[in-house]
Amino acid sequence: MLGDILSHDTIIMHLMSKDKKAAIEELVDTLDKSHKISEREPVLQAILDREAVMSTGVGDGVAIPHGKSDSANELVAALGVTESPLDFESIDDKPVRLIWLLVGPPGKTGPHLKALSRISRLMHDSRFRETIIAAETPEKILNYIRDEEIKYFE
Repeated sequence: MLGDILSHDTIIMHLMSKDKKAAIEELVDTLDKSHKISEREPVLQAILDREAVMSTGVGDGVAIPHGKSDSANELVAALGVTESPLDFESIDDKPVRLIWLLVGPPGKTGPHLKALSRISRLMHDSRFRETIIAAETPEKILNYIRDEEIKYFE
């Protein structure tokens, strides 16, 4: 499932942003450039509005900013690996290196929640997080994610 909503062109190996808002913008931009969403601004606003309610820094160096927008026809994801640890106001007060961004259409809560749950489950494994951070290409990251999903969920 994550391997289906994420693609090599929505994975940023070296997220250049130095703060939370810029990182979210960089990930929304990659969804826009790869034509996974129809409009950038509503998606960005939906994610920033959700982030204003409570930080999506879930701990263990991972953040999962997410939102719903009519600009997404289906659930889509982007993944960024930061160049250096980034403050995301996480629940454990630790900086993040892995930022998953999820956007789905307003009427489809089930797949959105399932994806959030899968990301949380996979990212709980420190070995797996380090594998993703150390990967050399987006294709390798995608393959690692798909392999891990088969192990955990099938």
